[in-house]
Order: sequence, then structure tokens, then C-alpha cells
Amino acid sequence: MNHFRFSILLITTLLFFSSSIVIINSTITSMATSSSIGTFGFGCDEKCDNRCAKAGYKERCLKYCGICCEKCEGCVPSSPDADKAECPCYNDLKNSKGKGKCP
Repeated sequence: MNHFRFSILLITTLLFFSSSIVIINSTITSMATSSSIGTFGFGCDEKCDNRCAKAGYKERCLKYCGICCEKCEGCVPSSPDADKAECPCYNDLKNSKGKGKCP
């Protein structure tokens, strides 16, 4: 009878821990998914694709445009040729050398 109780206790414990692991895994997965949805918020992906359409170094342009777009809460000049003054925040961001950060 003791072996039966021990077996039931062991099975119950294993089921509890395995269900806890499944719950933790699903929580971690959903957190990772929600934080990676749209690397850029505020519609920055599309805005930066448009802004960097004529860029010689497109990946670099997209990277910095995305950073600037996030900091400026989605404000990106409307086209590759548009004046940065359309978005004062975008225009005012500077790199460590004091030059314009945003493409």
C-alpha cells in the first residue's frame, strides 16, 4: 500500500512540474513574440522603407531611420527627397560627432 501511495504522489508531482514548465514556456514564448512584433513601432518599417528607397546603403539607412523613427514616435520625412524639417525631432537628433543621425 505504501508503494501505491508513493507512486501516486510521484506521478502527481511529475504532472504538476511538467504542467508548470509548459505554462512557463508558453509565457516566455508569448513575451518574446509580443516584444519582437514589428521591430519598429509607429509604422516605422513602412515609413523607413519609403524614406530609404533611394539609399546607396539601404540596410544602414533602414537601421538609423528606424532608431530615429522610434525616438520621434513615428515621425519620418515623407519621401527620400523630403526635407528633414518635416519632423523637427528627426532633424534634431545628432550622433556623437554632432552631425545629423537620421538619414
